[in-house]
Amino acid sequence: MSDKLSFRVKRLRENARIPLRATVGSAGMDLYACINNPVTIEAGKTEMVPTGIAIALPGARYAAFIYARSGLAVKNGLAPANCVGVIDSDYRGEVIVGLHNHSGAAYEVQPGERIAQMVIAPVCLMDAEEAGDLDETDRGDGGFGSTG
Repeated sequence: MSDKLSFRVKRLRENARIPLRATVGSAGMDLYACINNPVTIEAGKTEMVPTGIAIALPGARYAAFIYARSGLAVKNGLAPANCVGVIDSDYRGEVIVGLHNHSGAAYEVQPGERIAQMVIAPVCLMDAEEAGDLDETDRGDGGFGSTG
């Protein structure tokens, strides 16, 4: 019996690539630019880069999170514009990555290039319950930098 879970992926265009892990220990699966021609992302700008896929997660207790590929971010300054993209379990549209260029030079995304990584993770579904007060802790309301 395998403890491996799976999710469904639909190619929306013929040249779309199914997400893949680079190694057996990789937490994230590479997402690929599904474009016919290079897309230039000017310095300080954001471009929406399609992946050509839609996904179906195995239920409401899972979500997909889109993170930067560390090499692309560190070497070229490209990372998701919203820092981490969240794909809810009931979303069935195309996975599109808003890539922001944090560098001082334009970057040209090539067709089929690995542009981000997607991590599937469990989520805890809770309802918010309004309260007149909260339990006391040692930290209290100490915020930014309060622990040293």
